[in-house]
Amino acid sequence: MEGKKRGIEVMDGSDIMELVENKEEFSKYVDKKFKELDIDNDGKLSVKELEPAVANIGAALGLPAQGSSPDSDHIYTEVLNEFTHGKEEKVSKTEFKQVLSDILVGMATGLKRDPIVILRIDGEELEEYINSPSFEIDMVASFSEITIQDGFSHDLILKALQKLGVDQGLPPTSDSWVMSNIMEPALESCSRDCTNHGHPISQETFLEELKKVLEKIVVRLKEQPVIVAHTENTYDGSAIKTLLANKFETDKVLNATLETLPRDKHGRLAKECLRLALDSLASSAGLPPYGAVDEMDKVIDEVLKMVDADDGKLVREDEFKKLLLEILGSIMLQLEGNPVSISTNSVVHEPLTDPSSFLQTSTS
Repeated sequence: MEGKKRGIEVMDGSDIMELVENKEEFSKYVDKKFKELDIDNDGKLSVKELEPAVANIGAALGLPAQGSSPDSDHIYTEVLNEFTHGKEEKVSKTEFKQVLSDILVGMATGLKRDPIVILRIDGEELEEYINSPSFEIDMVASFSEITIQDGFSHDLILKALQKLGVDQGLPPTSDSWVMSNIMEPALESCSRDCTNHGHPISQETFLEELKKVLEKIVVRLKEQPVIVAHTENTYDGSAIKTLLANKFETDKVLNATLETLPRDKHGRLAKECLRLALDSLASSAGLPPYGAVDEMDKVIDEVLKMVDADDGKLVREDEFKKLLLEILGSIMLQLEGNPVSISTNSVVHEPLTDPSSFLQTSTS
């Protein structure tokens, strides 16, 4: 992460591990969460009562909302099955505690590898940016990329704002709260009478109007700073390479993965399960859950197509393992040649006082 970003907190999983490893505190935490979820107070959690926790775990993994993406919905089912063991039975507090512990440890491991930095966007960096030499250079380039149509300069300014981000000290414009409370009030200052009248708006006018709007945004951010959770991940195949270099660990991960997959009466596995298997071992191979990162989904889809994963055939366990190893090797080679780097920025609307706040069950 670039040094110019000012993090006020780094979430690296250490708080979560500290919570899980403190038996007394973790028991209190489980008691509290179990009570929140146990709506009918019968001492057990039904599938319906578990759904809010499962939904929030999915969100913490970076998945789209359940029901919005068929490709990632099966992960929600897997998380629920971890609690219910795949049966429509109620879950005791003991079972809930064990599964929750496993999930939190997994998340802590992920955060240790890819920490989340909490940024305080307070206008200072944005003010520095608009007064720096790079501002005009960047915005001239931006101006040349924007499709200019008849209308108000307001429309062009909004397009320009959407090209900026936390690197320049601007909170995500995709967030509805940011747009309503920060962007739109500032955009009102944009001259509504500045139309192109059939001619392109000049670059000079564009820069003047944009700077006015950004200065207004600086004022609003100083009055009302925005907290943003920022992550940067690079998938370069190194984690897969480390896993495959350790035969004992590789065999252990593959065997654990295959134990969770359905088989026919002859012990064979469907090749359609390769995607499910890849998701199961994703954390061990340093890969995101399928459906969480579009660029990675494309790499995985291409590799699965190469091995005809959707041809409907059944294969023996040893052949299935061989295919999984081939898939991992191919993904590793593709990422070594073309690493996938992504960054995400999410506005934090609630105080981060609970290291496991993704399990909040409030319906407000």
